Amino acid sequence: MKQARRRLGVGIVLVASLLMGAGCSGTGKTVYLDLHEKQAPAQFVEPEPVRIVIESFEDRRLEWSRLGLRTHLWGGVTYFNVAGERLGDMMAQVLADRLKTRGWKDRPWTVRVVSSGAVTSVNDADIVIRGQILDFSVNAKSRIFSTVITTNSKLVIAAKNLSDQSSTTRSIEGAQRDTVVWFHEADAQELLAATLKDDIDRYIADTMIEHKTLRPVR
Repeated sequence: MKQARRRLGVGIVLVASLLMGAGCSGTGKTVYLDLHEKQAPAQFVEPEPVRIVIESFEDRRLEWSRLGLRTHLWGGVTYFNVAGERLGDMMAQVLADRLKTRGWKDRPWTVRVVSSGAVTSVNDADIVIRGQILDFSVNAKSRIFSTVITTNSKLVIAAKNLSDQSSTTRSIEGAQRDTVVWFHEADAQELLAATLKDDIDRYIADTMIEHKTLRPVR
């Protein structure tokens, strides 16, 4: 009787392992992540009378063809990449969307996104924001009964004031980590989006706008 129970227990473990293995092997496919945050509707407040232009961020990552990968428990990988657009374009748009609804002093601002080098004079804008992406990644490593997700970011954001040609540059680094029992691609998407949101929050907290110029917080 004891041997039968032991064999039954071993059989259950083997079946469970096989079922887990069927769902934990990678095929090399690419999963596309949407990092656009759903912004709350802007309050009925007139935007500040400052014209802000954000240029598409320059992608200077060493591995620019993807955001990262998931290493599966039973071998193989799944790749992550940004959905529908280049990472530099997406990041500029996410920053613009945030500023349009809740930027400095939690107020909406007049913002538009353009291609790099499109704005050159005070007739076009008051402030031009440019960015460089040095690192922006998400990776997941599956283990027995859990998957560890990590994100890393390193951005350089520069703002040029066209009225006096002054500029402000901020370097922002971030990292987050989470562990889940049952992994879904949405877990990687949510953690990476949260990392980007934190980067933007810190940029807004470290800077201010006065007299139509962007300055570091004193």
